[in-house]
Amino acid sequence: MTITRRRFATLTRRFSSYSTARKVPLLFNCNTDPNTQTEATTTLQVLSWGRGASGQLGGGSEEIRLYPSPVANLLVPKTSFTLSQTPGKLYRKGLDGVNIGHGGEKTIEVGISCGLFHSSLVVDGTLWIWGKGDGGRLGLGHETSMFVPTLNPHIDSLRCIALGGLHSVALTSSGDVFTWGYGGFGALGHSVYHRELLPRLVKGSWEGTIQHIATSGTHTAAVTESGELYMWGRDEGDGRLGLGPGRGPDHAGGLSIPSKVRELPFPIAAVYCGGFFTMALTEEGRLWNWGANSNYELGRGDTIGGWKPKPIPSLENVQIVQTASGGYHSLALTDDGKVLSWGHGRHGQLGHGSLQNEKIPTAIESLAHEHIIHISCGGSSSAAVTDEGKLYMWGNASDSQLGVPGLPDVQPFPVEVNFLMEDDGLGPHKVLSVSIGASHAMCLALKESR
Repeated sequence: MTITRRRFATLTRRFSSYSTARKVPLLFNCNTDPNTQTEATTTLQVLSWGRGASGQLGGGSEEIRLYPSPVANLLVPKTSFTLSQTPGKLYRKGLDGVNIGHGGEKTIEVGISCGLFHSSLVVDGTLWIWGKGDGGRLGLGHETSMFVPTLNPHIDSLRCIALGGLHSVALTSSGDVFTWGYGGFGALGHSVYHRELLPRLVKGSWEGTIQHIATSGTHTAAVTESGELYMWGRDEGDGRLGLGPGRGPDHAGGLSIPSKVRELPFPIAAVYCGGFFTMALTEEGRLWNWGANSNYELGRGDTIGGWKPKPIPSLENVQIVQTASGGYHSLALTDDGKVLSWGHGRHGQLGHGSLQNEKIPTAIESLAHEHIIHISCGGSSSAAVTDEGKLYMWGNASDSQLGVPGLPDVQPFPVEVNFLMEDDGLGPHKVLSVSIGASHAMCLALKESR
């Protein structure tokens, strides 16, 4: 850990000088690691766009970025890096267009996440975080907003992170869950309802370790290595925790203690927390959900919600590899690369060219010619990444969060996001993943030398 901390301390100092010169900071350089410096390397770039009044774009100022602009560069081993775990996505080692280590090489994991008004990057177990700081959501020990990626020295050995509204959730390589930020409605899982300014271990009653996490504005989920699902946070009125009568809130509409969802008949492999509902994927790719349904969020053809987990009838014979949800809508990615959407459509977030709600999962026809490998949702916007590294976005564009200048406030069908070519000796962007917040978005892209 001494070598790692020294490397990141050096890069933190380097970041300050790069920011002054308006250059893209190099936040990770595998060549400083004696175990990887002989390998061929490649550059990954984090880019952001949209409205950044709270610093969530990471560019150092309050700004609006109309198109994707670089936030940070990462120099990683060309043959031994992978994307870190994404909420709602079944992990398929070696797939998704990302290189994986071979022959015992150390694999560098990289991942991004957008919260309501904050952003994060996990690389090689280390957390960089920035954006709005109130409630302590950055985990830095204070509530000051950070306008550039800032190393969090209070937690390490991370596998992945999931950012919520006013809080954050992290999973370590040893399978422990840490949370921090505003604890209203029990969102932190610490049996408290106040804020925590530093990462704190969640002491759940589960056996074994946690393998998967997800969170929304106010509720959080964790899946054990054996496929058991535990949830905590806000449950008021809609049953989004899936716990049933007598097992819900312990204070003011919230549950501060992680509790097991007992009504799922199969082991769970991945979970995603929507605005007021929850989506869970079994190991076989079957999709179950529960919670609010007044806008057809559950995709069952009616508006009957409730706490009890049920499968989506029209998807019982469809294998799903990823699901993602916004405030009132959802996407699902099939194993053959097709995207389905349903729920609330007023902002065009369903991608069908209209502003109509969809009662059941419906294929997005304008993406039928593409093979999609990754999907994401914001509150009322959506995104998809193809196997060739193209990025499509649609839905609410009022804050330029779709990354395409000149769009109307409502964009009801997918539009390809283009990247400006910089004179930096690097070639086109190949997008690997995307994450969307309330008014901004980020992507992780591979850049090859020309």
